[in-house]
Amino acid sequence: METPAPQKTSTIIVLAAVVVVIYGMQMMSVLLVPFLIAAFLALITVRPMLWLQQKRVPSILAALVIVTMLMMVLAVVGAILGTSIADFTAALPSYQARLDVIIDGVFDFIVKNLKVDESIESISDMIDPGFAMGLVAGILNSLRDVLTNAFLIIFTMIFILLEASTAQTKFEAAFGRTADSLESARDFMQNLGRYLGIKTVVSMATGVCAGVLTWSIGLDFPLLWAMLAFLLNYVPTIGSIIAAVPAVLLALVQIGPGAAGATGLGFIGINVVFGNFLEPRLMGYGVGISPLVVFVGFVAWGFIFGPVGMLLSVPLTMTLKMALENDDRTRWVAILLGSERDAEYALRRRAKAKAAKEKAAREAASQATSTSS
Repeated sequence: METPAPQKTSTIIVLAAVVVVIYGMQMMSVLLVPFLIAAFLALITVRPMLWLQQKRVPSILAALVIVTMLMMVLAVVGAILGTSIADFTAALPSYQARLDVIIDGVFDFIVKNLKVDESIESISDMIDPGFAMGLVAGILNSLRDVLTNAFLIIFTMIFILLEASTAQTKFEAAFGRTADSLESARDFMQNLGRYLGIKTVVSMATGVCAGVLTWSIGLDFPLLWAMLAFLLNYVPTIGSIIAAVPAVLLALVQIGPGAAGATGLGFIGINVVFGNFLEPRLMGYGVGISPLVVFVGFVAWGFIFGPVGMLLSVPLTMTLKMALENDDRTRWVAILLGSERDAEYALRRRAKAKAAKEKAAREAASQATSTSS
């Protein structure tokens, strides 16, 4: 059976619109990336600002206090990391050269001692062990370039925070106090702010532990690895791997196989404690994302916004997922984007709701029978 012509036309129009939107975002990434960073920083800090307002601090003063504190933290971190990023970038070629020597030595040992066909040596030409280090340098340098727009980010953040304090009044005036759209928007912003807040705290703890680990082992640039672990913790699974691999390779080059193994085990332990145990219990249900969606989002947002898009991929995807959850017509899409744990939770809720409905129907039937008799 052929698809009707109007349906084909609408499908083509939707696909064309998606392509145009993606291309437009890619072309405007210079402006959009600072705005996205400002929006996420505002969502993370809006609760402290609202708390200050409850203490009768004027809105503009509360926003300035929050932004000033954030600027001080970023200035200190930027000053410390700026030198580390430059030194790491300068030392990167020597690290990569030493890694190449180690890899070639490993393949030579395999060929000579394990009597493996010499054609395996051709595989070593296809392996680039320094790619992960180069990717890390690219991400950090890209982030540093974005932060050169600090004034745009800060001013945008101030206006977003000031707008947040009046958003409820405007929504009530526009849609009415009891409008469903007001409740949905409020729930969406609260859930997103809670998610980003918890994720940031867990990421900070992850970064501190990674910094202490690399410092105790004796690796160069421990603050760099701490910041990398903090940033990439926003990307589940993939981020942990990207954060760990360069540190493990550096340990191998700088110290030896034992230090590399200890570094790898340390990162695995940190990821298990924070990623698999602590974070799910703090987050609760409804905030998981399928690993496939994480990977696709990582690639897609990276294609659109570059390395910074990779860092923001999961927060952006989570924002989309939470927005879809707030509408009954699109909730099924959010479930498909979510994790298996969230799907099982949705099934349990549905089963409980069905059982409660059947129980209420039985009670109503029983009451009707007793009344008629």
